[in-house]
Amino acid sequence: MRNLPLNSIRRFVNNGRILRIAGTLLAALVICSCEEYPEPYATGAGFYPRAAPAGWWHDEGASGNPKIVVHIGEQKAYFYKGKTLVGWTTVSTGKPGFGTPPGHYTVLSKDVDHVSTAFGDYVDDQGNVVRSNIDARKDSRPKGTHFDGARMPYAMFFRSGYAMHQGYVPPFAASHGCIRIPKGMASQFFEHAPVGTPVTVTE
Repeated sequence: MRNLPLNSIRRFVNNGRILRIAGTLLAALVICSCEEYPEPYATGAGFYPRAAPAGWWHDEGASGNPKIVVHIGEQKAYFYKGKTLVGWTTVSTGKPGFGTPPGHYTVLSKDVDHVSTAFGDYVDDQGNVVRSNIDARKDSRPKGTHFDGARMPYAMFFRSGYAMHQGYVPPFAASHGCIRIPKGMASQFFEHAPVGTPVTVTE
């Protein structure tokens, strides 16, 4: 076996060390890229592809009066026609201090393009958010800003100040009391629940 010069051995060892470091960094990059915070409307039931709704809907052939059941503990809502389950979705209910009240309600009114008059952001004249996620009834408005109400598409009010609506659904309770439904499922619930539909909110 031919003897290698000392410099060649050092280069070989250093190159091996560099390759190990590069491999470690590449592995860390791949692992970390899978740990990103979920896109809005991804849920605790799993990280769904961006375009996929976080739930399921199939009402073909189903009949009967509609009914919605929301389970706070599960962070899920179920839609029935008669006794047949035709759809379910992950939801985000009221966070601590803003809990969604359990009880038996009905859909009182609907607004497909609702904008909140209480919750939203304080923004400046250039549209920059100065204070986010505020309650305009309680949080003072910084000088030079105006209130920008939160968009709540497909809103179905079931109690004064409480609605089911499309919104950001993290894998935990995060709202000010409303029941947020992910994009793609909110429209299904809205379309199939006329005013008067029973809504049961349970722990």
